[in-house]
Amino acid sequence: MSLDRRSFLRLSAMAAATAAAGAGGLAAQDARPAPRPAGPPDLPGVTWGKAPCRFCGTGCHVLVGTKDDRVVSIAGHPDAEVNRGLLCVKGYHVGMILYGEDRLTRPLLRQADGSLAPISWDEALDVLARRILRAPEKFAFYGSGQWTIPEGYAALKFMKGGLSNNHIDPNARLCMASAVTGFLATYGVDEPASCYDDLDRADVVITWGNNPAEMHPVLFSRIIDRRARGERVELIELVTRRTRTSEHADRTLIFAPHTDLVIANYIAAELIRNGTWDREFVGKHCNFRAPSEPAALTGKAISFDEYAALVKPYTLEHAAKLTGIAPADLQALYAVFADPKRRITSLWCMGMNQHTRGTAINCLVHGVHLLSGHWGKPGDGPTSLTGQPSACGTVREVGTLAHTLPGGRVVMNAEHRKQVEAHWKLPAGRINPKPGHHTVDMWKAFCSDEGNIDTLWVQVTNPGHSLPNTKALFAAKARCKDKFLVVSDVYPTATTALADLILPSALWVEKGGVYGNSERRTQQWFRMVTPPGEARPDVWQTIAVARRLHDLGHPGMKDADGRFLFHVADAEGNEVPAWDFARWEDVNVDERLYEDYRPLTALKHKHVAPYAELVRATGLRWPVVQDAQGAWRETRWRFVEGSDPFVAPGKGFQFYHSVTGDDRALVWFHPYEPPPEAPDGEFPFWLCTGRVLEHWHTGTMTRRVPQLKRAMPRAYAEMHPDDARRLGVRSGEEVRVRSRRGEVVLRAWIGGRGAPPPGTVFVPFFDETQLVNDVTLDAHDPFSKQPDYKKCAVTVEKVGAP
Repeated sequence: MSLDRRSFLRLSAMAAATAAAGAGGLAAQDARPAPRPAGPPDLPGVTWGKAPCRFCGTGCHVLVGTKDDRVVSIAGHPDAEVNRGLLCVKGYHVGMILYGEDRLTRPLLRQADGSLAPISWDEALDVLARRILRAPEKFAFYGSGQWTIPEGYAALKFMKGGLSNNHIDPNARLCMASAVTGFLATYGVDEPASCYDDLDRADVVITWGNNPAEMHPVLFSRIIDRRARGERVELIELVTRRTRTSEHADRTLIFAPHTDLVIANYIAAELIRNGTWDREFVGKHCNFRAPSEPAALTGKAISFDEYAALVKPYTLEHAAKLTGIAPADLQALYAVFADPKRRITSLWCMGMNQHTRGTAINCLVHGVHLLSGHWGKPGDGPTSLTGQPSACGTVREVGTLAHTLPGGRVVMNAEHRKQVEAHWKLPAGRINPKPGHHTVDMWKAFCSDEGNIDTLWVQVTNPGHSLPNTKALFAAKARCKDKFLVVSDVYPTATTALADLILPSALWVEKGGVYGNSERRTQQWFRMVTPPGEARPDVWQTIAVARRLHDLGHPGMKDADGRFLFHVADAEGNEVPAWDFARWEDVNVDERLYEDYRPLTALKHKHVAPYAELVRATGLRWPVVQDAQGAWRETRWRFVEGSDPFVAPGKGFQFYHSVTGDDRALVWFHPYEPPPEAPDGEFPFWLCTGRVLEHWHTGTMTRRVPQLKRAMPRAYAEMHPDDARRLGVRSGEEVRVRSRRGEVVLRAWIGGRGAPPPGTVFVPFFDETQLVNDVTLDAHDPFSKQPDYKKCAVTVEKVGAP
C-alpha cells in the first residue's frame, strides 16, 4: 500500500487518543492528526500566534491558539517550510504540556527534616546568591539545548563574563557533542552545511544508526510523500535493531554494535580500490588526516597514498566478519556511493553521537561523502539531526559549553577572549582561559566530597534521570556533605527529588524566546499566556541572581564602566530594572539579549537574522545577509557558490574555515577499535537505550499529557523471541536488566515495534519510575566527552525465576 505524508503521520501517531492495552500494557490504536490548515482555524474568541514546537530539533512551527489566558488549540503552521502545516503526535499535543496538575508554582527550600517549604522569590534569590558568593569558583551551571538563545546567552555571560567561571555545560553534551567535534575536525567550523531541502532532492537516503520514522517523523514523512507521488527514493538503514523505519527501508543492514567505523572505512577503501572516488572534487577541495600522538582533534596531515594504505585492510571479507553484515549488502552500499549520478543524503543522530568513537564515526561519514564527491549538491550530502529544540542555536552557536564563547570562539584563545571582553565591556582578563568541567566531570565533582563543585544550578533539564550511570553521577549527591543543588523546572522530577532549592519556571509560550534548529534555522516567538502562580522565565532568574550578587558586592557583576552586567535601558536611555519582575516586560529583554549576541556570530560567518526579521518569519537559515535591495536572504547550502554569499566567485566550493587554512575539507582515517565494554559470560547481552514516538527525553512534559501517557504508559525491555524463550519470559512479564553499575526491573515486550537481534535488549529512557540510566555506561568520547548510551553489557533474568 502506498502511503502519503499525512497517512504516514496518522499511522505513526499510533495511540495518541486511546489507552494502551494488552498484557504488557503496550499495544495501542491509531490516531488521526488534524488536517493541514489553510490558515488559523476560525474559532470564536481565539487569538493565534506562532512558535516553534517545544520538543525536538526538527523545528516545526506551530500556530498556538489562546483564549482567556490559556492555550486552547494547536495547529501546524501552513507557511512553515520545515513542516508545511503538519505536526507529529507530540506536536499536536504540545499545548497540553503547560497544564499538568503538579506544576511547580512557588520557590521551595529543603528544610533540616528533609521536607520542602515554600519561600518567597526574594528569599530564594538571596539563598542562591549568598551560596555562590561564598565560593564563586566552586559554583557550576548546568543547562541544555532547551535553553532559548537569550537564556543561554545570559547564563554564559553570567558565568564567564561575571564570575570568571567556565563551569557551565549543557545536557546537549550528552546528545550532539560528537557531531560538533566531527564538523570541527572536518570543516574547521561547526554545524551542517546542508538543509532539509535535501530530503526533497535525494535519490537515496541512508540512516546511520537512527530511527527517523519515530524520532523525526515530520522529516521522514517527506520521503513517504515523495514515494506516494510516484518518485523513486531508496532508503537504506544501518542499524543495530529493526525499528519503525525498517518497515519503509529498501535495505536494512544490521551491524554489530560499535562497528559502524568498519562500514565507513570499507566504503572508502572500496572507492579507492575500484577507482570510483571523485578525483576532481578531492583534488580541488580535500586534504587527508589521521589520528596524532598525543591525540588532538586536528590530528596529523597525511598524503592520499598514506590514507589509501590505512583504509586498505578494510576489505569486503574483513568488514563482513567484523560487522556481521552480509557481503552482498556491503557491496550494494558501496555501489551507491560509487555512482556519481545518484544523490545521497546521509542522516544520523544519537546512534553515531552517543558513542565512545563518536567523533571518529562522524568524521568518517563526512569523509565518505567527500571522497565520493557526494557533497554540496541539492540532495547530496551528510546531515546531522539533533534531539533538542535549540541544541544548535543555544549550545553550539551561543556557546554554552565549558570551553566555548559565543559565535564559535573558545576560552583557550586569547584573541577570542579579548573580542568577547571588548564586546561585553569587561576589564581585560575577566574571562578565564581554562576550560571548565564538561558534563560527566562536573557531576563527578559535585557528587564527591573531594570534588571542587559545591553548588550547582540546573535549568531546563533533568540530569537525575538523563545522566549515564546515575547512581554514581547523581544519586551519590545524597551521601555528600555540604553540596547544594538548585533546580529550576516546571514539574517535580528525579532531579528535584534531591534539590535543596527549587525555582518554578515558565514553560514554552508562557515566556518569549528564540530557538535554532538542526538546519541552522533561527526561530522567534512571544509570550502568549501567563505562567501559573509565581513561575518565572529562566532568563529572568539568571539576571535576578546576578543583580542580587551585584547588590551583595560581587565585583564581576559590573562591567568596566561600573554598570550592571545586564544593564537594560529604555528608548530614552533610562535604566530599566529588569531584575524586578514587576518591571520585566517594560522592555523586550529577549530582543536586547539576542541583539547583543548577534554581532558575535559574524566571526565564523554564522550571521543570524535580526530579531525584527525573525518576528516576521517562521525562521531563517543562517548565514542571513542583506542583498543590494536591502532584503534579508537566508542560506540553504553552506560553502557552495551561488548559495553561500561568503564563497568567492569562481570557487565552486570553498571551505573557508578549513583547519588547514587552504579552503579544503579534511578526509579522515580513524581505525576501528573494540568498545570499552562488551558482552561476556557474566553479562551476555548488549543494552541499547533510546526514545519512543510518544515521549520526549525524560518525559517530564509528555508524561503530563494524558493521551501520550496512555498511549505509552511505561518503559519496557524489548527482546528477541529466542532470548525470551530461553529465559522463559513472555510479553508483559517482568525482567531484571542488570549491569556492573546498577539494575532496573521492566516488563518484557516481544514482537513489539522493534526487533532486536539475538543477544540484544532495548530499553527506552523516558520513564522516571524505571531509570535505565542506573545501568548505562559513563565511558565517553575522548574529544567530545559525550557518553555512550547505545551499548553496554548487561544480564537479563526473569523476575521470580527459581
